[in-house]
Amino acid sequence: MFSFRNDYNVLCHENIIKALINANGKQLDCYGLDEYSKEASERIKDIFDCKNSEVHFLCGGTQTNMVMISYMLRDYEAVLACSSGHINIHETGSVEGSGHKIYTCKGRDGKVTPQDIRDALIVNCNEHTVKIKMVYISNSTEIGTIYSYQELKELSEECKKNNLYLFIDGARLGAALTSKYNDVKREDIAKIADAFYIGGTKNGLMIGEALVIVNKELHGFFRHEMKNKGAMIAKGYLLGIEFNEIFKDDLYFKLASHTNEMAYYLKDELRKINIDVNDSPTNQLFAFFERKKALDLIDKFGLELWTDLDDKIEVRFVTSFKTEKEDVDVLINYLKNY
Repeated sequence: MFSFRNDYNVLCHENIIKALINANGKQLDCYGLDEYSKEASERIKDIFDCKNSEVHFLCGGTQTNMVMISYMLRDYEAVLACSSGHINIHETGSVEGSGHKIYTCKGRDGKVTPQDIRDALIVNCNEHTVKIKMVYISNSTEIGTIYSYQELKELSEECKKNNLYLFIDGARLGAALTSKYNDVKREDIAKIADAFYIGGTKNGLMIGEALVIVNKELHGFFRHEMKNKGAMIAKGYLLGIEFNEIFKDDLYFKLASHTNEMAYYLKDELRKINIDVNDSPTNQLFAFFERKKALDLIDKFGLELWTDLDDKIEVRFVTSFKTEKEDVDVLINYLKNY
């Protein structure tokens, strides 16, 4: 059975394998200073229209979040995040382990709002509390929602007004930007955020995230932080080769668009058989089933258990660049005949 557990359970897109094979045997500069990493960096700057930014390649999302947050903050400074945010729920205290508090807010639909920022600053207002210095958001969010351009603009304005950094976790940035409900342009991201990253692990790469540091105040010493935190790999060209390839001919966005299209197809088919699935604009879908049925689905299709309410269980369906309509049809037929 095809697994709908996540969007990174396939090694990578075939073009990545070919690119790695073609580069095999070449002697390359190490630690991300190779020709492929430099070319990939320039491609990213062109695509996101941020010529004066720094681009760094790291292995995974948790690593990127922890290292960047640690780099941006002083010892007494904290990061504001939605309570459902990845750094708060699914990163095993890595940010706290680096010495920084995550101050959480309820948010709305998985998203931080300007009012959340204002409320946090009222509470953390003197030397007896942590100083909020950074706002962390993810796009798309942990529940598959996306920020509109207006929402991002208002967040950015609130951050600038209060001298806060805005950092965008882009583990599924491809899904957000290619959603049919999205109105945010690629170049908008770099104008809005002080730093953001482009997720490769969840969109066709073997491994890797591309961190883009836009704010010039933060330029110059991030590689020191990478090395200090064990995030600088000797064979950094592995990541450069991958990102250089994935951004050729818009492949990155083509894969993300396909991922979303499969999610829309799955959502429509689930609703046709009267399954109440959430209205996610990207590739993460959620639905409740009675307990036995949910556990059977988890067993057969690798779904992730999201919320356990004893009699009912909420499961998560995730499509990927490898999902095809035939895979969805198998799942739907199973549900029809259950």
